[in-house]
Amino acid sequence: MIKNMLFMLGLLFLAASCGGPEGPASDTAADTAEMNQDTFNYYPEHFADKKILRYKVPGFEQLSLQQKKLVYYLVQAGLSGRDIIYDQNYRHNLAIRRALEKIIGDYQGDRSTAEWKEVLLYAKQVWFANGIHHHYSNDKFTPGFSREYFEELMGAVGASLGPEAMRAIFDPAFDARKIDQSSGDLLANSAVNFYDPDITQAEAEAFYAKKKESLSDERVSMGLNSKLVRNENGQLEEAVWKTGGLYGDAIEQVVFWLEKAVGVAENEAQANALKLLIEYYRTGSLETWDKYNVAWVQATEGDIDYINSFIEVYNDPLGYKGSYENIIEINDFEASERMAVVSRNAQWFEDNSPIMDAHKKKKVTGITYKVVTVAGESGDASPATPIGVNLPNANWIRAEYGSKSVSLGNIINAYGQADGPGLLQEFSNDEEEIARAEKYGNLASKMHTALHEVVGHASGQLEDGVATPKETLVNYASPLEEARADLVALYYLMDPKLVELGLVPSLEVGKAEYDSYLKNGYMLQLRRIEPGKTIEQAHMRNRSMVSHWVIEKGLKNGAVEITKRDGKTYIDIKDYEKLRALFGELLREVQRIKSQGDYEAGKALIENYGVQVDPQIHAEVLERAEALDIPPYGGFINPKLTAVMDESGEVTDVKIEYPADFTQQMLEYGREYSFLK
Repeated sequence: MIKNMLFMLGLLFLAASCGGPEGPASDTAADTAEMNQDTFNYYPEHFADKKILRYKVPGFEQLSLQQKKLVYYLVQAGLSGRDIIYDQNYRHNLAIRRALEKIIGDYQGDRSTAEWKEVLLYAKQVWFANGIHHHYSNDKFTPGFSREYFEELMGAVGASLGPEAMRAIFDPAFDARKIDQSSGDLLANSAVNFYDPDITQAEAEAFYAKKKESLSDERVSMGLNSKLVRNENGQLEEAVWKTGGLYGDAIEQVVFWLEKAVGVAENEAQANALKLLIEYYRTGSLETWDKYNVAWVQATEGDIDYINSFIEVYNDPLGYKGSYENIIEINDFEASERMAVVSRNAQWFEDNSPIMDAHKKKKVTGITYKVVTVAGESGDASPATPIGVNLPNANWIRAEYGSKSVSLGNIINAYGQADGPGLLQEFSNDEEEIARAEKYGNLASKMHTALHEVVGHASGQLEDGVATPKETLVNYASPLEEARADLVALYYLMDPKLVELGLVPSLEVGKAEYDSYLKNGYMLQLRRIEPGKTIEQAHMRNRSMVSHWVIEKGLKNGAVEITKRDGKTYIDIKDYEKLRALFGELLREVQRIKSQGDYEAGKALIENYGVQVDPQIHAEVLERAEALDIPPYGGFINPKLTAVMDESGEVTDVKIEYPADFTQQMLEYGREYSFLK
């Protein structure tokens, strides 16, 4: 995909929750009535730096029984692999999660003490992040309870943890960061579980360099579905994620539900793609993975689609290993038709891009763009979810067969329903900017997402003989790719072509997004960083780099001013056309870096503009935002699908419910979808 985590500025304007940290258990009948009365509570809870939201699935009841079954089976398949993402994120996550679930579910003692509340908070943090490290900062969570108290709780419920897992919770320095790209050996400093702990970066890179020489087809996604381990003879080898292999017990369950999905597929193309996905899970063959992706990208008919398997490589410091994820989608036909205009004009955008002619695709192939309604998510996509997706990741498949881009319409709507005006009022430069955001901000964000996913990730090409970005740009490949897609969107948001195509009413839409983007990249996203820390997450590095680079150049050419009033910093865009030219200039350079595999230039851009944090600006942003009490991160409670069966076991209907209790859903998932030892 390449996952667009550019949360629109509007998505950050969420009001504080009225719900407490331990709300009542979900009453599904009441939830359904709430939906019918249109009083749906999109924002039931918040804790720490996170808000917990819910989303509706409009149109589900209008699906045919066959389609409901398909959605249900695909959701079950996704949840069946949920354990995998925990283990991928850290080798002790599953044991720690299960101990926490046992405590939260079974403890009969006093639940009113301060330490108990800290244990519950820690459990919620772990559930939200799919592990003991923060999903965005990668820092390990600090428990607010003592080791002695935790051992007392485990003893009371019959849970236990080994010495190293206990050290992982209570020793701040042990496996302190899930991913650490700051310096030195990228594997030695990262706790993520894609490599045995004693394997060095140099060893892993040498292993894959040698492996590449033996490949019959260099285009396969080398290392995507395996853990690199050291065998009993001290040699490195891959433990492949497949049935009968690593994660085999969970994958068997995934396959079980995918086979049921084949039986109710909407058409032959969809069924054939699912069969190839099953074959891939059974064999672990990366050649089959490529065949599946070709079949999947060409299966464009039908109302239901899905994303399932080991996909994004952001969590691997070396960019080889795919994190498990699952998203189930129902097409929103009306919204998709409006936005399909973007994909139909993709060649025009490519031809008129400011990048070098040698780096432009002569033929942009097979892009489809849809607005979809999410029916369920799991793995790396849940609870924290993207708002836009573009797949597949393999450049050669995208070039020869095209790609699918989706905007997660009901997810975006759920954020919007919970919005409040606080951050907009606090950080905007003037009333004109506020009025423009209120009028055009929602449309501007949707257009940015569409252009980012459909045009941005599908554009450009490598020069002949240049290896893949994960090989040439290594740990800078992901932030540079996200920057490239963002810059494509930003450049075209101020193009009159969008007005001509009827996609926007005026260029004020582009101005609204320019205002939003620079505020977020330069200031607002710093709410997600602890004082004294640098920026590590790929999407945040991307936004920081783009914003700081264009502001630096914009201060010189008169496009931008940084002003101070009453001790507060504001960004004042003076000339939007000059700013657009700067976005185009940076796009040209980022595309050159990718096309030529220029590691040093890519490193310089990210390190000089995307990593460091101005401590004065940071302190100011934290102080201004603290008074607003708006958590910077959001994640979702999923709807619950339940199959209704007759006496023979035949599914006669699928009911949808909307739980409102995050803790209860996490405990239920732990009971029903825990298949790994």
